[in-house]
Amino acid sequence: MDQTQSIPDQPSSVPPSQPKRKRTSMIAFFSKVSWKLKFQKQDSSKNVFFILAERARDPSAKKRHLAMRGLGTMACEAPDQVRKYKKIMLDLLVHGLYDPVSSEVIHESMKTLTIILGKIQGKGLGSFFVDITLQIRTLLDDENDSMRYLAFVLLGQLAAFAGWKWKKFFARQVKQTRDSLLTHLQDRNPQVATACKTTFRACSPYLKLRNEYGFRSEEDQRNPKLCRQLSHYHPELLQFFYANKIL
Repeated sequence: MDQTQSIPDQPSSVPPSQPKRKRTSMIAFFSKVSWKLKFQKQDSSKNVFFILAERARDPSAKKRHLAMRGLGTMACEAPDQVRKYKKIMLDLLVHGLYDPVSSEVIHESMKTLTIILGKIQGKGLGSFFVDITLQIRTLLDDENDSMRYLAFVLLGQLAAFAGWKWKKFFARQVKQTRDSLLTHLQDRNPQVATACKTTFRACSPYLKLRNEYGFRSEEDQRNPKLCRQLSHYHPELLQFFYANKIL
């Protein structure tokens, strides 16, 4: 009896080389898929933006809050979308900044605005500059520490982006904000105090304190409070003002 058994063919561990035409067609296929995925990603970002835009005006404060947060994430991860939809995005955020119901929506709008202003460097703000400035001023003395912090950060950013068009307007706003700037140099929250100090420096060219109050004049020292307060708590800030001929 024959003891030998037939052994089935084993699969080869190394696949045979593919014909050149087949390899070329596969490369073309993957290239096509890659382009398709790229366009799908762009379409997806576009769809996400318009979904967020719709929810940013939703009657639900929770949905508005989440939409503002989503816009902030998009601003960080898809800066091209910020440039493409800048005006729409700014309009949504300013609308959120004036939210009549939810402080969370306002807070999230401020956070996203700090990101977007940094991305666009103040270009193309237009009349949004006025809307943002007016609302930010009302939030400098807010009870919430985080709200005050963001308000000072935004005010400092706006000082850098005022330009010739809004210079006079911003100077008036800064002068009206002077008391808040002085007060929060000693804010109970160290981060807010630091942000205030940084913003004070940024806004100092708009104060024109030397001409307005003449602190160095013995005859006219109508408001020595600023010099006294800075000298006591922030001598280095006072030296900065003297060096830049602000006082």
